[in-house]
Amino acid sequence: MTIVSKSIDIKTPIDNVFTYFARPEHVSDQIKNDTVGMTVVPMDIKEGMGVGTTFRVIGDFSGKRLEWDCETTEFIKNERITAKQFEGPFKKWQITNEFKSLGDNLTRVTMTVDYVMPFGPLGSILDKAKFAKSADKGMETALYNVRGLLEGNGSIPVYITLDAYKKLLAEKKKMNDVPVSTVLTAILEKYNEVEAKQN
Repeated sequence: MTIVSKSIDIKTPIDNVFTYFARPEHVSDQIKNDTVGMTVVPMDIKEGMGVGTTFRVIGDFSGKRLEWDCETTEFIKNERITAKQFEGPFKKWQITNEFKSLGDNLTRVTMTVDYVMPFGPLGSILDKAKFAKSADKGMETALYNVRGLLEGNGSIPVYITLDAYKKLLAEKKKMNDVPVSTVLTAILEKYNEVEAKQN
């Protein structure tokens, strides 16, 4: 069993941080460096991304690709989100994100992954020490990137709320699944029209 844990303080209210982490693909998008890449694909989304939500994790670890399916097993608003592998190569894989308010505009996030490497051919292909180091670095990079985004210093837009995200996806579907950027541009154009009429 290996446990990798990283914490970071983010100068943003706890509600904002929790809302961002409630979508597992948000954080996985930030786990990208020269040895690790992660993608999360939601499979079955439950109310508010809560308990029972399932998603597939696709990880590239130093050129070795792994896929595993997870389910959210714990979802306590502004406190903790936990997901566990229910199908995949690991003997055990669980991720927990814990949130602690340190003030009105400061939140500590602790990301912990608890896993047991697979045995057999796959386990021997992946160097256990190298994997742990990759996981450690990937988590650290993700947390720094998320902090930059939520504090407004990142190079891409800050998160949107879950409700806004659902509405955005609904509009995307109405527009024949055009890219999200096209949907956002259309929404902003409509907003500017409404603003112009009011003034």
